[in-house]
Amino acid sequence: MSKLRRGLNGIRTFNPVVGCDIGCSYCYARRFNKRYKIVPKFHEPTFMEYRLHQLYGRRGHVYFATSMSDLSGWKPEWRQKVFKAFRDNPQHIFLVLTKRPGRCWYKIEEDNVWMGVTLTTIDDVERIDMMTWNTPAKHYWLCIEPIFEDLGTLNLEKIDWIVIGAETGPAKDKVVPEKRWIMNIVKQADEYGIPVSMKDSLEEIVGKENFRSDLPKSFVKLIAD
Repeated sequence: MSKLRRGLNGIRTFNPVVGCDIGCSYCYARRFNKRYKIVPKFHEPTFMEYRLHQLYGRRGHVYFATSMSDLSGWKPEWRQKVFKAFRDNPQHIFLVLTKRPGRCWYKIEEDNVWMGVTLTTIDDVERIDMMTWNTPAKHYWLCIEPIFEDLGTLNLEKIDWIVIGAETGPAKDKVVPEKRWIMNIVKQADEYGIPVSMKDSLEEIVGKENFRSDLPKSFVKLIAD
């Protein structure tokens, strides 16, 4: 595992789709869209096909491709065009994410695409098995953000990377994670040798000695360049 630029800070965003109809109360993407007015109706996902050309002819990067959408909200024809661009640009690594793995019934054959699922509560844990069953892929990751409670035992057998973060935004009743919730995940990840990246806000909670900003080996060169 390697630590570079506080881990997550070296990962870029690339959003071919903007908008999500899930409506999470803690959604930072909806707040971002409201501020910058990227699309008029955030609850109606919009395909930004013109952005795909930005991937071509560039040196490799690690891109988070769903920071402004949920993969389950992509129409099949959008996904086909986007994934073709992913295949055409093997110099990059693309992270995609969903809260609804039950809607992602397709195989991801691209080695440079990492399929992920979001977990926030113990009721979400079943999404891990749902993801690996419904969406066969070469690589899987977990986004445990915002973490709202202890998630108990996780099936990490097929997981290649874990990201953990706290709730952000202006809400007065934000849930502040407990150290034991986070360290429970870290302990299980360590048993499988899985790199863990924590958002910066967790350092105060877990302490500098427990803070993690580990990255998968395949990310390291792209972020270091």
